[in-house]
Amino acid sequence: DRVPAAVLKGLRRGRYAIEDELDLHGLTAVQARDVLRDFLASATARRLSCVRIVHGKGRGSGPRGPVLKKSVNLWLRKHDAVLAFSSARPAQGGTGALCVLLRRSA
Repeated sequence: DRVPAAVLKGLRRGRYAIEDELDLHGLTAVQARDVLRDFLASATARRLSCVRIVHGKGRGSGPRGPVLKKSVNLWLRKHDAVLAFSSARPAQGGTGALCVLLRRSA
């Protein structure tokens, strides 16, 4: 499924209302994966269309780099409910957060 360019542009520009948010700060990668999966299932069940996932910028990760940031990106790419995602606007967390468009369930 290709997402129209106008939709992606709108997402990057913050034109979609954030209907819920998940903050993953302080969680391990395993904990974050489980919490994210449950959050996306709940958001989909509630028929939300846009959510924000705060993963942080990895400043506490040391030489390994931003563990959650990389992991969340990978998990969202593989999740069936995710239509598209983009880094949040600076006022919404910038590169430490993602705005996620969800697919409408049938």
